[in-house]
Amino acid sequence: MGSLSWRRLLGWDRHPSDGHEHDYDRWWHDSRRRLLPHYHDEHLESAIPPQAVTEVALRLRHLIEECVPCELNPELVTRPHSKVITSKVIKAAKEAGGKEHGPCVVFCLLVNKRWWKHQSLVELWDADLHNLRAVACEVIAKQIIETENDASYLMHSVLLKRYSIIINGKPTPPANVVERAVDLHALRVIGSSGYQKCINFLWKGWLVQDEDDPSTFVDYKDKDNTSYYAHLDPDRMRAPMYQNVTQMLFSFIYLILYTLAINSVNARGEIDFIEGTLYVFTIGYICDEVSKFWKAGYQILSFWHAFNSVLYALVMTSLVLRFIALSAGVDDPVRHQYTTLSYNFLAVSAPMFWGRLLLYLDSFRFFGAMLVVLKVMMRESMIFFALLAVIFIGFLQAFIGLDFSEDQVADDFFFIIQAMANALMQSPDFSGFDKFSHPFGLILYYCFTFVVMVVLLNILIALYNSAYEDIYDNANDEYLATFAQKTMTFVRAPDENVFIPPFNLVEIFCLAIPFEWWMSKKTYEHLNDIVMAALYSPLLLVSAYFEMKIAQEIRGNRARGEEDDDTIEEWEQMSDHFDFEGDGWSKAVASAKSNLEEDAGVVEMKKLKQEVEELKKMIEGLTKLIAGGNGLDAGGKKGDEEGELLRIGDEEGESSGSA
Repeated sequence: MGSLSWRRLLGWDRHPSDGHEHDYDRWWHDSRRRLLPHYHDEHLESAIPPQAVTEVALRLRHLIEECVPCELNPELVTRPHSKVITSKVIKAAKEAGGKEHGPCVVFCLLVNKRWWKHQSLVELWDADLHNLRAVACEVIAKQIIETENDASYLMHSVLLKRYSIIINGKPTPPANVVERAVDLHALRVIGSSGYQKCINFLWKGWLVQDEDDPSTFVDYKDKDNTSYYAHLDPDRMRAPMYQNVTQMLFSFIYLILYTLAINSVNARGEIDFIEGTLYVFTIGYICDEVSKFWKAGYQILSFWHAFNSVLYALVMTSLVLRFIALSAGVDDPVRHQYTTLSYNFLAVSAPMFWGRLLLYLDSFRFFGAMLVVLKVMMRESMIFFALLAVIFIGFLQAFIGLDFSEDQVADDFFFIIQAMANALMQSPDFSGFDKFSHPFGLILYYCFTFVVMVVLLNILIALYNSAYEDIYDNANDEYLATFAQKTMTFVRAPDENVFIPPFNLVEIFCLAIPFEWWMSKKTYEHLNDIVMAALYSPLLLVSAYFEMKIAQEIRGNRARGEEDDDTIEEWEQMSDHFDFEGDGWSKAVASAKSNLEEDAGVVEMKKLKQEVEELKKMIEGLTKLIAGGNGLDAGGKKGDEEGELLRIGDEEGESSGSA
């Protein structure tokens, strides 16, 4: 989005992206930083020249303009076997890149989706048409992904290769389809089978970034290695799956430490081992948040960052108050006072400690879908709070004015705030306004209560209901999008070491500060591997066992000629014991199934047309046959007549000769 300017604020510039000549650069750059916080941009290059990628994108734009020339029912574009997005359109889209630039077609379709979304904001009179064309881009991209049979080509070249386009004469930072689909919230692309297969491979660590070329993803070389010791590698902690498990484990430990600390209050104000460990965890999490902000900037700020910041602020306030208490004597009342206040801050943070678990449980479908609903509801509630703020300030100023006009002193400020807050919580108290600038105060309070309880709260309920219905209809795709985004946030540059809080304190104070500034890169990386192996050794012992079992399953799948991630389901266990082709069942099914590519009415019309053609040919044949029969009859009659004349002539000649 473009930055706020006075021209837009005053209505002099209605373009949705003021200064939009630089808006695209900012959008491409910021969106990449949100997903992948740490990259060495100088090493990243587009797999195909940016000018060629831009040409493919413009070809696809022209194709979509011709295929969706006017506003249509969205169902005509999105439904299976669409008459708008036909197989010919899909084939033409694939051919837009030719043989050399074919892998960037899906990326260019997402670029076009971004363009159409932008144009829908610029040209509001054609917003529905442009949004429909953006949907068409997603539909075509999904069809291309799902119809690609070469899984290796799909993942390595189509989804994970990074491409750039030319904007303002400069190439954009390279990005791939996996990142771009998450950033654009392209649910149809994210929900495609090939995309999810790629996400699962990234999640399991079967696809990793090449250490020599960060723009390239390669297969994990030991995923089919059945040796236990081959998987005792600290680099495996870079896999998103293991990072997520470690974060969940530390989150539960963090919650247990808090529970033990709050249920074992030290009356003398001393910090025991449990409380000290709790504060160490908190400092580690704070350092992690600061590191993310330093690497990625303000683009990573979200609801959960604000939530965690408030929680860590409460815990650190408790720690500071504890230090103040410890500075006083054992029998000093000040020590007891600050110790009690410290525990009060720690106690009120209990709901946030438990709510924090939801951040690490979103990889489960139930919690992931609910978090998506909550996120959308919180976004929709901004409209309510904006209206509430304006109305609240207006009525507050009116009440303060009435209070000041009565005795020239605004001494009922806190009473007014409390009364207005009670009305907002649907428990208004009218008794206090009987003598408050009567009758103006009471009338004004009635008006405020009506506006808040009847109008605004119903607006909030309607917004929440609409948000829930929108998410509920796409609950599966929304969850897949959340999971994909979570996976991409775990992806890091190959030279970045994974020290999950509170282990990041070890990295900061035991590795980075004393060694990184003078030690060679190779030696420092080796030292990090040793420290990571020691810290994560319990987890590596368990993960290596599971990866060994998975390697055995992969070899079994390859022996059967199946994909590496294939699993034998119940209906597949006995499928090879039967021959449906030999017993004629497949032929019976083929004759019984419906033709989904054409409507039933169209099929019947074609059948009727064929029957009419056959009937026409039959009639023509009969006509020719009848015409031929009539000709034979006419020729026979004429011959008889000629014979009769000859016979009469002969008889007459004989009679003349006798005479």
